[in-house]
Order: sequence, then structure tokens, then C-alpha cells
Amino acid sequence: MSSFFTVPGAQKKRKRPAAPDAPKKRLAGSETAGKPVAKAAAATKKRAERDESISGSDSDDDESYDSPSDAAEAGDRDESDEEEETAAEKRLRLAERYLENIKEHVDEAGFDAADIDRDLIAERLQEDVAETKGRVYRQLASELAFSKASQTFFRTNTNAVTSIAACAPYVYTTTKDLYLHKWRTQDLPKHQYPQTTKRKPKKPQAPPKKKPELESWIRGHKGKSKDIKFQRHVGQILAVAASPDGKYVVTGGEDRKLIIYDAATLKPLKVMTHHRDAVTGLAFRRGTNQLYSSSKDRTVKVWSLDELAYVETLFGHQDHVVDIDALAQERCVSVGARDRTARLWKVAEETQLVFRGGGADKKPRPGIDPRSLLHEGSMDRIAMIDDDLFVTGSDNGAIALWSVTKKKPVYIEPIAHGIDPALDAVQASAEEDPSPNVVPAPTPRWITALKTIPYSDVILSGSWDGHIRVWRLTEDKKKIEQVGILGDHQQDENANEQANGDAQNGHAKESRRVIPGVINDIAVFERGDRGKDGLCVVAAVAQEHRFGRWKVCKAVRNGGVVFEVPRIQKALVNGARESSDDDDEDES
Repeated sequence: MSSFFTVPGAQKKRKRPAAPDAPKKRLAGSETAGKPVAKAAAATKKRAERDESISGSDSDDDESYDSPSDAAEAGDRDESDEEEETAAEKRLRLAERYLENIKEHVDEAGFDAADIDRDLIAERLQEDVAETKGRVYRQLASELAFSKASQTFFRTNTNAVTSIAACAPYVYTTTKDLYLHKWRTQDLPKHQYPQTTKRKPKKPQAPPKKKPELESWIRGHKGKSKDIKFQRHVGQILAVAASPDGKYVVTGGEDRKLIIYDAATLKPLKVMTHHRDAVTGLAFRRGTNQLYSSSKDRTVKVWSLDELAYVETLFGHQDHVVDIDALAQERCVSVGARDRTARLWKVAEETQLVFRGGGADKKPRPGIDPRSLLHEGSMDRIAMIDDDLFVTGSDNGAIALWSVTKKKPVYIEPIAHGIDPALDAVQASAEEDPSPNVVPAPTPRWITALKTIPYSDVILSGSWDGHIRVWRLTEDKKKIEQVGILGDHQQDENANEQANGDAQNGHAKESRRVIPGVINDIAVFERGDRGKDGLCVVAAVAQEHRFGRWKVCKAVRNGGVVFEVPRIQKALVNGARESSDDDDEDES
């Protein structure tokens, strides 16, 4: 049964009786009293007509009203109808119409949606999202040809090289005799893998083997230790780091100084003296100018290089903090040497997570003296893989994989760089005829350098065995396994044989050698856009360890070695195309 409240406004207007002869008092709001219902009816009708046809006309809206009294309100209703569609609704309507037109053309052309997923922009967006989440998203170990890497030595003609940092194309090294060097690495050829010619070469062009060029250097002075205004180091430089934007270079040393330089000119900008002992490690937060420093005073300090200012100090370690690393989030990881702990510092939350090492590998291994599987005495190196995983290196030769969700290592790779040969009985004792019982067990080689490619599955480690070993994080993220060696003995023998043969044929070719000395640090940067042209690995090589003379390699010149690792993905594609072209020619 219809009532007054259910009858549409238009019908109520038709049934309205004629105006009485006696004039009535007109209220101020009487003109707009019936407009809300009229607006709703007009909007409903307009939406219905729009669904039927986008290009339909709204000229018939006024014909639905028969009452002459409604003619005076026709202009107001038209204005209200126009106001019903806001600017946002209009843009949405036009966008829908545009997408419908595009869809019609795409259906006619037979467009494949998978092409969009393989678009470079889409891939980059996916990688950016994965990086913001702090997860491993690149599987690079299978795409890099470590066995085909070129190798180039460069010398510093100084004392032991202690640290190295890279901000492509520049590399910075520090030494124990107070030098800071700035090197420029060789650029790759512009068309390393030509894609424009129909006929592809069978082999890609070899990476360059020219030595890095020394662009500039700066040196401290030990005799200026009492000069407060002296803006250089007066003690051994132990650490160096380069800002991601290439604007700053920072060094730290035994003189407790942290010096900030202008990267372009190596001019000191400011000297920080907040640490109470030697500065041992430096790490920039990825993509920012926030800096973390570790020291023998058992603290980690946070700095802001945008303001050239000190921020705060983090306490917790019970021994010297000897290494530090950081990624994109506002957190860092550090190792405390003989307190045998790794700590994850959550700077914003002002909390820390403690990961305790010190365990020994009790599994029997064939051909290895059980006494050589030493108990972990010191955790010396640390590197972050992503925001949930990191690796540490110790003086017992083990590389441990850690997860922030577990207090114990997820996996331990014992004796990663082998064992030093056992001493002779005469060297182990001063007796004339010593017995073999006095000879100590051979000791594993320490992990003196550790580096990762952030958010990937590649891990690099160094010691004094003459190699940089390449490790891969498995897909389940529970283990690491060796996938390659930079500076391999067997490969060197093959390279020498091939070089001799080339020399006899009149072709000169550079052969690769074992890396002499102790690898104190490793720096890595990718060639091209996100590593499409390969990887550049630079190692700091010295006669002795960066902190002392426990291990001295005589007849070794201090300097570094550069490895240019090519990508194998493009080479395989070119090779496949080459073979396919050859097959086509054979068939023809």
C-alpha cells in the first residue's frame, strides 16, 4: 500500500492542488525544499542512462516533469545534475572509456600479457619492492662466470694495505703507514656484447685487464700527534668506507680519529674524536649518508654525514668490536672478537639481538687431525646478506650462516680456506733431536675478509691461501656451498700452458696467478645496470694481518688485485644464436 513517504517526488508534484486564491506566507527556504528528492531522482536516471550508453544525451531530463511550476526549477536541476559528477568521477569515466578502447585494439592485435611481466620496468619495480622488504631476490651465483674472470695486480709501494672500499668506478685503499689512495678502475667496453649485428661472435669480448690508475692520495704524519688542529691521521689507518652517493670518504685508525673527506679532492672536512680507542670498522647505511663505526672501546657509534655530526653510541659488546656491516634498514650488525658474539643493533627501537658463537665442529673428518678443528676463539668478520641473514668468519677458519630468528648458527662451513702445513720438528722445538710429539697440530687459516653482494646469494671470503672463494646461499637459505675460486692453482697451470702456447704462436696473453699474501679486505661493485655487464671484485693484499703480525708473508708486495667477472647469461644466448645460425647455414 502506497503512502505519502513512498510516492516519488515527481508524482507528488503532479497531484499537488492548484494554488489557493489567498496568498500564503512564503518562507525563506521554500525554493529548495523539494530539491533533495529531485536531485536523487535525477542522479539515478542519469546513472542508468550512462550505463546504457556513454555517449547518450541527457536532453530528455526535463520532459519527465509535467507541472508548469517545475519549469522555474529546471535551471536549478540542470546545475545540480552537473554538480553530481565531480572532477574525480569525470577522470574515472574517461579512464574507463580509454581502457575499453585499448582493450579493443589489443584484442584485435593478439597482445600477450606475459610480455608485460618480462618488461624491464616491471622487473625493476619487483626488485625494488623486494629490496624494501629486505629479502634475497637475486640469484647471481649461477649467472657469473667466476672461472673466466680476468685478474690484474696493482701495487701501492707502501706498508700493509688494511682496508678497501668501492664506489664505482673509484676504489679507496688505506695502509698502515697512513696513506689513503684513490684509484680509478678501468671502464668496460661500451659494446661488450654486441646485439645489433646479425652474426654474433662465438666468444664475448674479454673484460679489461688494465691496472687501476692512481688519481690522488693523502698521507698523515705520526709526528703531529700532539697537534690538535692537524686534520689527518697520526696512527695506522685501519678502516675506510665510501658513501653510496660518492660524495664522502671516511677513514678510521689507531689514533681514535674518524676523518671525513671530500671524495672528489680527498680534502679533510671534519675530524671526529668521540671514540676512546682505535676505530676498526666503518659501514654506510645503504642509500643514505648514515654511518656506523666500530671500535676497540667496545662501542658502536652512529653518525650523520649530512650534518657532519655524531648521533649516538650503542653499548653491549664485552671485547673489541672488530667489524661492522649494514644494509637499507636502520640497523647494523657487528662482531666482538673474543666475546664470541655477533649483535644486531636495531637503532630506531634502541634494542639489540645477541648471537653467541664459540662452538666447535665435533664431526670427524677424514684426513684432518681432530686437534685442527679448533674451538672458536674470535669472531673477526661479518657481512649481511639481507635483513634476516648474515655470515661471520672466525679464527678457526669457519664461516657461519646466521638467521635473526635463531640464536645459534643455521649452518657452519668448517675450515673454509684449508689448513696451514704442519711445522717441522726442528722449527717447533729447540732440541737437537726433537720428537714428532712436540709438533703442534696444523691450524686452520683464519677468515680475514668477508663480503656479500647485498640481497643476492653470492658470498666472498678471503684468507692467506692465495684464493678468494665464492660461496652460494642455497634456495632454502639453510646452507652455503662453494661455487667458484678466484685465483685457482689448477686454472693458473692451464692458463700458463695456454699462455706459453700463445707466446709461441706470436700472441701475448696475460696469465693468472695465485694471490700472494694476506687478503685483508674485499670490495665489490656491479658493472652496468644492476650487474648486466658483470662483477668487479677488488681485494686488498698485504704481507701481514691488518691488526698485527701474527701471520707474515715474506717476499710479498703490498697492493691489491682486481677481478673482472663476466656474466654468462648473455654469452650463452649469443652462443645459442651463433650455433643456430651455423645450423641454418649447414642445412642450406
